[in-house]
Amino acid sequence: MLRLAANLSMMFNELPFLDRFDAAAKAGFQAVEFLFPYDFPAAEIRKRLDGAGLKQVLFNMPPGDWANGERGMASLPGRVDEFRNNVAIALDYAAALDCKLVHCMAGIPPAGTPFATAAALFAANLAWAGERAKAAGLRLAIEPINHRDMPGYHLNTIAQGAAIVQAIGVDKIGLQFDIYHCQITEGDITKRLEAVLPLVAHMQIADVPARNEPGTGEIGWPYVFRRIVDLGYTGWIGCEYRPAGDTVAGLAWRQNYGV
Repeated sequence: MLRLAANLSMMFNELPFLDRFDAAAKAGFQAVEFLFPYDFPAAEIRKRLDGAGLKQVLFNMPPGDWANGERGMASLPGRVDEFRNNVAIALDYAAALDCKLVHCMAGIPPAGTPFATAAALFAANLAWAGERAKAAGLRLAIEPINHRDMPGYHLNTIAQGAAIVQAIGVDKIGLQFDIYHCQITEGDITKRLEAVLPLVAHMQIADVPARNEPGTGEIGWPYVFRRIVDLGYTGWIGCEYRPAGDTVAGLAWRQNYGV
């Protein structure tokens, strides 16, 4: 049986953020993820998790100036001190929420930044942060993101992400395998998953092209879900999709696909 986590940044948007925890539990979820917790005290989020009987399985490090287009800073020149401060913030939240995986966003390097420069910064920052995460009893995750949704993002392909994880070590960092991003950028979803499965720390799902729930687009979900089970993946799968309508009504896909 696949283990599904509700993404509270995208799902249950009919409700204020802090009320989405109870809604997710009532809808049958046992775990949640979201983009960022930093607008709320960690103690308040932990109270909502405990009250709903939910496990926190993933959130992102602070991304920089999100409103002005920043999407992480791990590959950005001149931002090392800020990056390290944000690692400390994220690890504090992870400890408070008992969350064992934190996504470190690569970022969108400024125009004109050589790829080699961004890659070197990304690797050095991840190596530094990975040591701190391991010491704190958790891991970092990195996620290849497609260029259609996030033009200029440094990390794009599954192979690129896998090479970084192998270089730094799976004890410190894991691959976040997002089926939506993979389908847009590369396709061949299940063969790519098969090739990197030992490196995968977390998965996420949404259909293509509109990023709605499974069954609303082009992906062959019965085969994809069956293959995930056959490959022996036992980690969490985040439902990082935008419901096409009402969140609860849209959850019929779980019964349709037997998950």
